[in-house]
Amino acid sequence: MEPLPPYAPMAQRFRGFLPVVVDVETGGFNAQTDALLEIAVVMIGIDERGELVRGETHAAHVEPFPGANIEKAALEVNGIVVDHPLRLAVPEREALDKVFKPVRKAASEIGCSRAILVGHNAHFDLGFVNAACARSNYKRSPLHPFSVFDTVTLAGAALGQTVLARALEAAGLPYNAGEAHSAIYDAERTADLFCWLVNRMRPLFRAAAPATPGTET
Repeated sequence: MEPLPPYAPMAQRFRGFLPVVVDVETGGFNAQTDALLEIAVVMIGIDERGELVRGETHAAHVEPFPGANIEKAALEVNGIVVDHPLRLAVPEREALDKVFKPVRKAASEIGCSRAILVGHNAHFDLGFVNAACARSNYKRSPLHPFSVFDTVTLAGAALGQTVLARALEAAGLPYNAGEAHSAIYDAERTADLFCWLVNRMRPLFRAAAPATPGTET
C-alpha cells in the first residue's frame, strides 16, 4: 500500500478555513420568517495520525424572535416544546455568542483565516444562522458568509447516498433514529460523516500553501 502523504496542519488543509459542523432546528423552512429554536456547533480537529476527528460540541436552545412563525409540522419532527420550562432557551444574540466564541478562539489559535460551515443540506443551516445574525445585529460571525462544505454532496458522490441516516449506514457509522432531529445529535453524526469522508480522501491530499490574505471568498 502506498504510504499516506504527510498531513498539513488545519490552517493549510481547507484554504485557510476551519471546518465546523453546524445544525439548527427551526420552526419551518423560511429563515426570514420562521423561528430558530436550537443550534449546535461541533468542532473538528486533527489527531496525531493526521486524521480529522470530531471535537467538542457547543449548543444552545433559542427563544423565537418576536413575531417568528412556528409551524406545527416542524415541531412534530424535531420534538421541541417551545415553552418547556427546562428548555432554558436564550435570545438569538446570546445563543450566537455561546456557540461562536469557541469557533473564533480555535480559528485564531491554529492560524485559520475564518471558519466555514459544514452541514447536511448546509445552506439551510447557514441561511438560518445568517438571518439570526442580521436580526440581532451580530457583525462578527466567524463563519464564511456564503461558502459551505455540504455532506449531502460529499456523501452523494462518495457513497451514492444523500440522506444522512443512509449515508452513515453506508459508511458503517452508527445512527439512532430515535435521537435524530435534535441539533446536537444531528451535528455530531454529520461531523462523524464529514471526518470519515475527508479521511478517505487523504491519499489525494498534498500540503497546500495557506490562502493569500484577501482572497478567501
